[in-house]
Amino acid sequence: MSIIKVIEVMAESPNSWEDATKVAIEKASKSVDGIVSAWVQDQSIHLKDGKIDTYRVNCKISFVVK
Repeated sequence: MSIIKVIEVMAESPNSWEDATKVAIEKASKSVDGIVSAWVQDQSIHLKDGKIDTYRVNCKISFVVK
């Protein structure tokens, strides 16, 4: 039996929500081993001068506890 821990990570990208999700996973994987899944809990955008400036995601990342 494995123990799974969940952390919450926020990330952003100027390109898309998909890219922001990739950023979240890549950054988290630099300090967390054994990531097994991610759930995008929330998406939002930041506007600048009435146009989309950045795409933001709030992810729940799950990993196996050793």
